[in-house]
Amino acid sequence: MNPILLQIPLDLPDVQIEAFDTESKKGIIIKVQSTCKGTTCRQCHQPIDKFYGYGKEITLRHLPIFEQSVWIKIKPKRYQCPYCDQGPTTTQRCSWYDQKSPHTKAYEQWILRDLINSTITDISIKRGINEAAVEGIINRYIRQEVDWETIKSLPLLGLDEIALKKGHKDFVVIISGINEGGEKCILAVLPNRKKETVKIFLQSIPVEIKRTIQRACVDMYDGYSNAVYEELHGVEVVVDRFHVTKSYRACADNARIKEMKTLKKTLSSEDYAQLKGVMWLFRKSLWDLNEEQQIKLIQLFNYAPELKQIYIYREALTGIFNRPLSKSQAEAELNSWVEQVRNLKLDCFNSFIVTLQNWQHEITNYFLRRETSGFVEGLNNKIKVIKRRCYGIYDIGRLFQHIWLDVEGRRLFGYA
Repeated sequence: MNPILLQIPLDLPDVQIEAFDTESKKGIIIKVQSTCKGTTCRQCHQPIDKFYGYGKEITLRHLPIFEQSVWIKIKPKRYQCPYCDQGPTTTQRCSWYDQKSPHTKAYEQWILRDLINSTITDISIKRGINEAAVEGIINRYIRQEVDWETIKSLPLLGLDEIALKKGHKDFVVIISGINEGGEKCILAVLPNRKKETVKIFLQSIPVEIKRTIQRACVDMYDGYSNAVYEELHGVEVVVDRFHVTKSYRACADNARIKEMKTLKKTLSSEDYAQLKGVMWLFRKSLWDLNEEQQIKLIQLFNYAPELKQIYIYREALTGIFNRPLSKSQAEAELNSWVEQVRNLKLDCFNSFIVTLQNWQHEITNYFLRRETSGFVEGLNNKIKVIKRRCYGIYDIGRLFQHIWLDVEGRRLFGYA
């Protein structure tokens, strides 16, 4: 039987294969030679083509073939400059590898794709490459701070925080944005949530990009809003609907907890047992419940009529945010809601009413374009996954690199 030949492209431009060794214990070793002629003088920077021999042979790790490691060996060509005194020589550099790297660029980008949604330790084990080498690849391709030259405009900015350690108050601030193409981008991981720290970052944004920022989504923290007002003049500050919703729903939930404790004392054990699972029903809209669940929720309201009022006004507030109101209409609706709640003496909402009055302008800015910082919350969830996956990353530069890779790596390193 005649052997079947299979051709596999190396994807290395401007080289020809000189030798091929498949018997090595190390893997497949391919010896290549550059087909390019000439280079640029390292002193005068003029093109030169006077051949002067070969440099020391280098070995570079390349993409595996059929799960076998592949190594590329090449002796770089050297050329002598006829224009400079003493005729210095310059070693030719091919485009497919970096002088400081022991790998081809194709291999390094393959490793970066592997790192998306994974860890340095996992990739080190799977690919047989030490962790220091993986970190070296990350550092060669991914900066520890934003590269402003890659961003043309930034219509929307988002500021939020996340705790690096559960149960501790060591917050870092995640600043992200939506660029001109509608794509999410990570801009900074700040070491704390102090206003001055946020201001320093905002001051660092190039002037031409600052001019493109139209809106900033923040949570209800003065440090963020004041930093934006002071450094980004004319930018709309929008309190994210997610944080508003979380605030008033927490008020209703606290009232439910209090009322359930009272019912446990006053109802018979049989009657109280019938309310099992009512917490989840109370948290949902009536229209999202089936008939059996609605009956159970109404049973709770029969025992606790005030909870029914609280539930109704919580859902009414959600309805205001769901309707296509203008900013002025929303302000009127919210003021009317506050008045009704006060008349009914639903004191559980008192803390939210104070919040609403303090932040009404920023909250109702939501109705101008119905902008949310959902993209920020999405990033925060991604960061929580990174923290769990990597058993905690406390260096903010390294954290920035991991977030950047998970957010933008798919687009830049070959994933759709």
